[in-house]
Amino acid sequence: MNRAILQGSALKFASQGRSALAQNQYQTRALSYVLDGFGSGGGGSSGRWPIRKTNTGFNIVPQGFKYVVERFGKLHSIQDSGWFLAIPGVDQISFVIDIRERAMDIPPQSAITRDNVSVEVSGNLFIKVLDPEAAAYGAVNPLYSVTQHAQSAMRSAIGEMELDEILHGRARLNALIKGSLQEAAVPWGLEIRRYEITEITPDHQIRIAMDKQAAAERDRREHVLRAEGDKQRVQLTSEGVKISLTNESEGEMIKIRNEAEANKYRILLEAEGQAAAIRLTAEAQAEALAKIAEQLQKEGGQEAAKLALAKDYVEMYGEMGRESNTILFNDRPADVNALLGQAVVTMNAANASTNAPTKASKTPLTPSDSAESSHDEKS
Repeated sequence: MNRAILQGSALKFASQGRSALAQNQYQTRALSYVLDGFGSGGGGSSGRWPIRKTNTGFNIVPQGFKYVVERFGKLHSIQDSGWFLAIPGVDQISFVIDIRERAMDIPPQSAITRDNVSVEVSGNLFIKVLDPEAAAYGAVNPLYSVTQHAQSAMRSAIGEMELDEILHGRARLNALIKGSLQEAAVPWGLEIRRYEITEITPDHQIRIAMDKQAAAERDRREHVLRAEGDKQRVQLTSEGVKISLTNESEGEMIKIRNEAEANKYRILLEAEGQAAAIRLTAEAQAEALAKIAEQLQKEGGQEAAKLALAKDYVEMYGEMGRESNTILFNDRPADVNALLGQAVVTMNAANASTNAPTKASKTPLTPSDSAESSHDEKS
């Protein structure tokens, strides 16, 4: 609570202090204006030069001003803001100088650009007095001098630039004018803070041409934007077609790959099936041969084999009689070995007669030939 009371007291004291300071400044300025009314210049901060003030003995300089005091026509002192004493009749307040920044209007000036275009240009000049002594004694009227120099500097800067550069490069034009003024204003005790172009008015015919150019530029931009839109549309369409064709080709490729894989798998399965069938057939034949051999070893097996072989032998002769004119006979039908040899020779002859393009020989084989063939097969 004590802290809150202290803060409230501090705020109240600060508020009272600011109020007293503001009231004091107001009274000082009001008194200065009253005393200025007795001067020949009427006081104030207008653009008139010089501004004088009557010496009342006790004088007050307002904030933002400086007084140049002369004694017997010679510079005696320069008084800052506040009060000072001066001897009436001896000391004279010759110049009341406003040291605040001020803006001065530069009236429209006719100038010709580098490309021979007539334009009117106006602007604002912002200055500040830095040296009251130089401002008081450097020129008869420093404000008028800097204004005239600003007009000539503006015409000179415009003559160095083309119209398009002026219209689109005001910052460069302002910098050129400020640079030209800064050097000239130093002896007058002035500082050129900045220069701003306010208006640029070309000739009437030039304005008409500029309007036509602007319309043509807008039409050109419209055509360019339309062309860019058409270009993007065509590009997007072509990209879509490309993507579609790519997807279709990839789909076809996947389809072909899948079909090839299916065919490969089918062929492998068929080959495995055939291999299994051959394996089973071979196993069945081996098992059959094993059983035949086993049966041949049993009692009566030889006679059964002879009977089956004789049956097949007779059927083979019947087939050969229909297809060939050559028939082989065995002179020992009871001999199984001879009969087997004769069967082999007969089968070879049948195969030869089937494959040969010419007719088979009609000469019958003798029993001795059959016997020799059977003997060869047995050996």
